[in-house]
Amino acid sequence: MAIAEMSEEAWFSRQAVPADAEAILFHTPLCGTCRIAERMLEVAEAAGIPTKLYKMNIAFAPRLRESWRIASVPCLVVLRDGHPVRFEYAMHSVVHLFEVLRSPS
Repeated sequence: MAIAEMSEEAWFSRQAVPADAEAILFHTPLCGTCRIAERMLEVAEAAGIPTKLYKMNIAFAPRLRESWRIASVPCLVVLRDGHPVRFEYAMHSVVHLFEVLRSPS
């Protein structure tokens, strides 16, 4: 299952922030490591994580990049109540990502 692309504008214009856990994968289209991270997240999602996943092109997300101080891509930002609670820059393995997204802090 493909991860839904979300724009920064769509992120800020959401009517309600879900109380459930969410995660955004910040990427760039030509980043090979980002593609691998996205594939790993798709596998974790298929395994049944309760976290809603999105992806966002960092080049078109300057406000989030600056306010959340995202240093590089790929970057997986885990959110609770719309606020970042964890930043993952190293996508170690599908098992690691599954654990991170299964019980976000």
